[in-house]
Amino acid sequence: MTPEQFLELAIVLPEPLLLVTNEGQVLATNQAVADMLTLRRQELQGKTLFDLATQPASDIIKYLQACSTSRAMILGSLTLRKNDGQTLICRTQGAVIQPWSPESSALILLRLENRTLASNNFVLLNQKIDELGKEVQKRKQAELELQKANEELEIRVEERTTALQKTLNELQLTQTQLIQAEKMSSLGQMVAGIAHEVNNPVSFIYGNLHHAHKYTQDLLKLIEIYQQICQDPPLEIQKQIEEIDLSFLIEDITKLFESMTAGTQRIQEIVKSLRNFSRLDEAELKQVNIHEGIESTLMILDHRLQAKHDCPEIKVIKKYGQLPNVTCYPGQLNQVFMNILANAIDALEKSAVAGQWSAANSKTTDKPQIQITTELIDKKWIAITIADNGFGIDEQVRSKLFDPFFTTKPVGKGTGLGLSISYQIIVEKHGGQLNCFSTPGKGAEFLIKIPVNLQQLSFA
Repeated sequence: MTPEQFLELAIVLPEPLLLVTNEGQVLATNQAVADMLTLRRQELQGKTLFDLATQPASDIIKYLQACSTSRAMILGSLTLRKNDGQTLICRTQGAVIQPWSPESSALILLRLENRTLASNNFVLLNQKIDELGKEVQKRKQAELELQKANEELEIRVEERTTALQKTLNELQLTQTQLIQAEKMSSLGQMVAGIAHEVNNPVSFIYGNLHHAHKYTQDLLKLIEIYQQICQDPPLEIQKQIEEIDLSFLIEDITKLFESMTAGTQRIQEIVKSLRNFSRLDEAELKQVNIHEGIESTLMILDHRLQAKHDCPEIKVIKKYGQLPNVTCYPGQLNQVFMNILANAIDALEKSAVAGQWSAANSKTTDKPQIQITTELIDKKWIAITIADNGFGIDEQVRSKLFDPFFTTKPVGKGTGLGLSISYQIIVEKHGGQLNCFSTPGKGAEFLIKIPVNLQQLSFA
């Protein structure tokens, strides 16, 4: 590189640059060097580094030789004299730009840096780095606070969502319970109305059957006396006797009256069960016979217990103990019996598809059956057990059995509220217990425990 080429390059650079030989001869400088030394650039022409620096010449020559024989940038230090007599300590970076050889001098490019300015710049840089570090720390702190605020907000949102979901579930449950209560109340009123309307003509028929039977017996006795007196009746009477088969008529008419009497008695029993079941609209505590409530529920479900094309008859085994009258809400207990028995029938009908029933609650496995057991635990508590010999319930389903809106039935077949409402009636309304014990393949058993006198329990 010639001095002219150096000047063309260096003139556009703001850094102080010198082009020197390895003997220390200054070949060219740029304006930045002149400004640093407070000289005009023309005053630097013909100068050597020995003229500008205060170090011994030997030290300068040694540094220049190191620069001329190395391809790397050589760091050094020069103390330069300024025009006003002051000295300026500069850090130098020297590099050869033309290979040195014995035949030619090496051209060395020196970059000067005012150490004071560099130190000041370093201090400023440290300050900037410190400020930047503090800003980064502040931003990190702000990010942490924002993250913490977001987490707290998410927790509050989750808690609020959970609370709203719980409230919604409670509202849905309350709404469904009100609808269910209204339906059952309407059912109770309808059943009571039907029982009343049916009872009047049945009572009339049953009351007159006795007299009709007596009158018939009187007429038959009259005919018997007539036959004894008139051994040879006229031909027309003989013909009529043969035509109506009088002997068979006399024998069969008694059976007819017995059959009609049994039929009217059965209707009266049904009416009594309907009246008992119509207690669904009663809200007051009453003393009732628990067995009557179970029997009325079984009567309502009787059509589902009968044999059908896809399911044989479901046998009901009753093991009733000696129970005192229980002070309770009879209509609500009937609702519990209805829910549990209906579920048992559903389970047995489902088992009928495979034609198999478990032997857990039955000595025989050839028929589906439900066993109802009642017993007096002590003077204050009674127990009612309803067990079926269906397929049973697995633990995953059993753990959710009393949860509102949980059902394993297809859409339209169940609401998932029957057992949930039953649990509330037994536990919350009667202060009792409702548990389910079941293992897949071993049937299901529901155990109800309620106090004999709810009023005494409430005020105890």
